[in-house]
Amino acid sequence: MKKNRILVIHGPNLHLLGRREVKVYGNFTLKELNNELKARASTLKVELECFQSNSEGEIVNRITNSDYDFLIINPAGYTHTSVAIRDAILATGIPTIEVHISNIYKREDFRRRSLISDVVQGVITGLGKYSYHLALEAAVYFLSGRKKKKN
Repeated sequence: MKKNRILVIHGPNLHLLGRREVKVYGNFTLKELNNELKARASTLKVELECFQSNSEGEIVNRITNSDYDFLIINPAGYTHTSVAIRDAILATGIPTIEVHISNIYKREDFRRRSLISDVVQGVITGLGKYSYHLALEAAVYFLSGRKKKKN
């Protein structure tokens, strides 16, 4: 049986985790987060690919040119500005969860508006790195339900 494939995209500046605004984002690194997610994905018997970019175009290309069954994305600063990422998610039709480490609704006014949230299955925000962990669990749950419907 073919394993489900989950793509995790980390947006701009997330490569700075562990040293960037530690009070907001925590003291873990992106490498540590990715290793935790990959370990959990292994126990859940799914394939997981992690990708980080500061470039909107690279993120759009990865969304539209990759082979995966579910997308977990933290668009970071592009959450509030990127029609291109929103359109890429819509164009693929692949189920997606938007995640944020910080609670975007407790931050500056401009961060409270997401151009992505109305085109995804759900949004998990404000739970630190556990936002990603919960999104992974939800993705596996969602995909297992889809498989049952196909049978």
